[in-house]
Amino acid sequence: MKIVFMGTPEFAIPALQAFLSSSHSVEAVVSAPDKERGRGRQLSFTPVKKFALENGIKVFTPVLLKSQEFIDEMKKINPDLFVIVAFRILPMEVFRLPKFGSINLHGSLLPKYRGAAPIQWALINGENETGVTTFFLNDKVDTGNIILQEKIKIDDEDNFGSVHNKLMMLGAGVILKTVDLIEKGEVVETTQDNQLSSPAPKITKEICEIDWNKSAYQIHNLVRGLAPYPAAFFVHNKKIIKVFKTKVVAVENIPQESGWIDIEISSNKEISSIKILQTKKEIFISTGENYLQIFELQPEGRKKMRTDEFLRGNIFPLSY
Repeated sequence: MKIVFMGTPEFAIPALQAFLSSSHSVEAVVSAPDKERGRGRQLSFTPVKKFALENGIKVFTPVLLKSQEFIDEMKKINPDLFVIVAFRILPMEVFRLPKFGSINLHGSLLPKYRGAAPIQWALINGENETGVTTFFLNDKVDTGNIILQEKIKIDDEDNFGSVHNKLMMLGAGVILKTVDLIEKGEVVETTQDNQLSSPAPKITKEICEIDWNKSAYQIHNLVRGLAPYPAAFFVHNKKIIKVFKTKVVAVENIPQESGWIDIEISSNKEISSIKILQTKKEIFISTGENYLQIFELQPEGRKKMRTDEFLRGNIFPLSY
């Protein structure tokens, strides 16, 4: 089957690699435009474009997907199918071009977590399972008929980085199976139940800021869902403290110390305080319910470190 593969980040590379090792023909790759990066403002390619060029595949990087020039190029290729993995929203006049339409790989069990950040929100909301879904594109984002789904368990130690990598590898196999089914004419489509849908909006800085009035469980899941990037954080003495790894601790398991102190934090220009306990190797913070132990953190302008490393030369409140 002649396909055009569309994708941008690292998440899409195993899927593209799977097609290169299959009986299907990758006629071209479409990725996001090059960007200027670094002090020298040098142009850099997306991970998918870089991989495609290394493997001798023609790459298109249209600024406007609706441009007639891009549409004409796709018509020249005359693909059987567009395969989309972590790319932009395709306009109708584009995704309807191929003979068999366009399919997408999504990092959730649709209709749950429709949107830009499905992996993050599954963790933030404390889900114990997630997975990948392939579906046909239609005019509303992430609502097309489902072709295949496969699940994985979310382990207690998982964070965004580990679940991302699991789904990246799982998805490569699922999208290849999907194209095989389409080629054989063996697809059984399932309509999504919109009443079961939930949103997975883009992660913003406001979402990343920790609200210590929430329960330790909610904050712990926020930390998991945003680690290792972009990371949950709080602001102390006008400096950002990123938090990467935590644990919920019940009251009875807190060390019997008398060293609880208040430190000032700021949120949306308001200053409040949190209670913090520091031992020689541990940090505990009081929350709206139970306590949160911090295992990895990063003060602004410094490297990420374990709590015991941090406490060798620092103590709250930080003076910088």
